[in-house]
Amino acid sequence: MFYLKFATISNVKISAVIITYNEEDKIAGAIESVSWADEIIIVDSESSDRTREIAESLGAKASIQKWLGFSGQKQFAVDSAQNDWIFSLDADERISDELKQEILRIKHLPENEIADGYRISRLTYYMNRPIRHSGWYPDWQLRFFNRKKGVWSDALIHESVQMRENSRIEKLKADILHYSVENAAYHHRMIGERYAPLAAAQMFERGRKTSVLRIASAGFIVFFRTYFLKAGFLDGFAGFCIARFAAHHAFLKYLSLWEMQNKVKKRK
Repeated sequence: MFYLKFATISNVKISAVIITYNEEDKIAGAIESVSWADEIIIVDSESSDRTREIAESLGAKASIQKWLGFSGQKQFAVDSAQNDWIFSLDADERISDELKQEILRIKHLPENEIADGYRISRLTYYMNRPIRHSGWYPDWQLRFFNRKKGVWSDALIHESVQMRENSRIEKLKADILHYSVENAAYHHRMIGERYAPLAAAQMFERGRKTSVLRIASAGFIVFFRTYFLKAGFLDGFAGFCIARFAAHHAFLKYLSLWEMQNKVKKRK
């Protein structure tokens, strides 16, 4: 007697989760790009604008959570979802049509053909053009995953999903589209108010130290690496600006770390 084995066809249910704070100008685009999801969850850190109102008008489930840090806030959003399969998106990101089709195809694959998580390239637009060099692309992000197999790492900055050992991770072909930097003033402000201080604090927590020589040379080294070694010059004037801001970030990051070191020395 012969027995036929049929692969179990999955019907993956996906929760799209987005954390927000005063994103009334961007949240609609983000939500519309994941309108195919079975559920859209917005976790808002006490916005003073119309972010939640807009989100709810588009069918998203919006809740308020006091800021827990990037990792904590994103994990709270994951835990708030009804479904185990999560697509984590930032308010300044969009799902490309090609990526949407890839994900919809995965939803209906046999269970044994579905990985535990998927890395997705992120294409950032800067100064009205896609940036494909300067170290900004492909910028792989693990954003589509089974929450039974992964959690957001506990990091102050550059948080990422950490999958359990032996989890099966694959890559998708299409991009997340990223519209993060509104203008030069915004870029400068984000470096000074968020990225450099958080990066310095993270290095300090991990026992990293710096010196005056490192502070003095950091900007030049990063500019050279970004503009020449990572082919930023191929991104035109935008590539030059990216390299220049990267140099400023490196200088400010190490200077902030040096200040933290000296505060500790004075206390001793």
